[in-house]
Amino acid sequence: MGRRAFTMHDLVEIWSHWYAGDSLRALERNLGVDRHTLRKYIAHATAAGLSPGGPPRSRSDWVALARTGFPDGPLARPQPAQAALAPYRDRIAAGLAINTVATVWQRLVADTALTVSLRTFRRYCAGLAAADPAATVTLWRPDPPVGTEAQVDYGLMGRWTDPRTQQSQRIWAFSLVLTVSRHLFVNVGPSQAVGPWCAAPGAAFTFFDGVPHRIVLDNLKDGVLRPDLYDPQLNRTYADLAAHYGFLIDPGRVAHPKDKARVERGMPYIRDSFWRGRHWTSVAQMNEAALRWCREVAGQRVHGTTHARPLEVFTTTEQPALHPLPTTPWVFGAWTTARVGPDSRCHVARALYSVPWAHVGRRLDVRLGADEVAFFWQEPCVKIHRRVAPGQVALDLTDYPAVKRAYYERTPAWCRTEAQAAGTHVLTVVDALLATPTTAHLRQAQGIVGLLATYGASRVDAACQRAWTHDDPRLVTIRNILAQALDQHADPLPAPTPPDPGALLRGPDQFTTTPVTDPRS
Repeated sequence: MGRRAFTMHDLVEIWSHWYAGDSLRALERNLGVDRHTLRKYIAHATAAGLSPGGPPRSRSDWVALARTGFPDGPLARPQPAQAALAPYRDRIAAGLAINTVATVWQRLVADTALTVSLRTFRRYCAGLAAADPAATVTLWRPDPPVGTEAQVDYGLMGRWTDPRTQQSQRIWAFSLVLTVSRHLFVNVGPSQAVGPWCAAPGAAFTFFDGVPHRIVLDNLKDGVLRPDLYDPQLNRTYADLAAHYGFLIDPGRVAHPKDKARVERGMPYIRDSFWRGRHWTSVAQMNEAALRWCREVAGQRVHGTTHARPLEVFTTTEQPALHPLPTTPWVFGAWTTARVGPDSRCHVARALYSVPWAHVGRRLDVRLGADEVAFFWQEPCVKIHRRVAPGQVALDLTDYPAVKRAYYERTPAWCRTEAQAAGTHVLTVVDALLATPTTAHLRQAQGIVGLLATYGASRVDAACQRAWTHDDPRLVTIRNILAQALDQHADPLPAPTPPDPGALLRGPDQFTTTPVTDPRS
């Protein structure tokens, strides 16, 4: 046996031969163990009350004897330097939680009389790390039912120089592996942004002509915003994708690649078999080649675990168990938030959009699609607009209170229509006011039309006639006539010739400039 490490089997062999009556010389010759070592282990058996030639003993009896004297193994003898570190075990373990091995060693040597070397200290720390071997054991998990699970990962393929622009860029691969058949889909591109990340699963589902029930994905920010073992916060765009296709999102734990080992183990295979040693002219060519590679190479290989061809297992077993594809394609939409200003408008993607005035001051969730923008308050959608270009405004007057939108709804055309229905004199006054296109004149016309609801068409028409006759067709005059009921009395004055309404309203074209003659000339 020489200087090699003893095992339990070696110790049982020594005791079994000794118990059968072999001498030390025979044990040394047959087992290759130094007689000094043999005496040590024979002394342990003798101390337990055993002697050669006794009643037969089983292997389990010898193992039990070894456990009583050597609980950590037949040669569990710590070296003197490492034995000196044992009293400081707790301090070393606490230090390793926040500092490096070299720093813990330096501080320990400086504070104590220890003289152990850094190499010895590293060996001791390695033993501490292996103190709980159960933590390193991988529990084998059987495959889930057919069609219920797929695993997703992003991996760096390498750098690629675009022959058109001569720019070098990193290329990433999206991989989706069906858990049972091991059939996989690969899509490559220069970005890990949320757009490509969410578009790739849809391409995979089209490739498989079906949707798995559950997808185990990485804790990438574009999929999972806040990793948590029990309550992960999902990217809302990816959650929309899952809702559209009808699959469940099952994020893996942070720093636990074994949670999706089937896709993790496949990424080096993709990098070696598909990517390395090949030349590409464009990203489109990469993805065309990736689809062929998935069918003709990866799909046709005999998998090392299943010992079957993934494409055959997929076609015969897994594909029929997938969910059918939805009838409509998924439309990408990025999510953001926007605060509603006092003017009941939100600033989104450098454009302005109105929302119902009841949400002034709130921060709404916004879904930015290619053609429309949707606003949400605590899940329900409160407004949808057609998307406009940056710098433009999407305004819906129904988003404002009735009292605030009256000015915009009561246009000059609306005022003339209402005035014509009320009477000829109302129309005459309104036409005269609107002849000068100013905000003040429009508001006066709106005010006169508004009197119809209070006094009726006949009285307002009579009041307009009286005000026009007296050369004062203003809103305040007409309102006073109605308030004093003067429209219901005969006018004692003869009706003068109607004046030019423009002069009364002081339009800019009614003023003329009279030359002034210098008296000294």
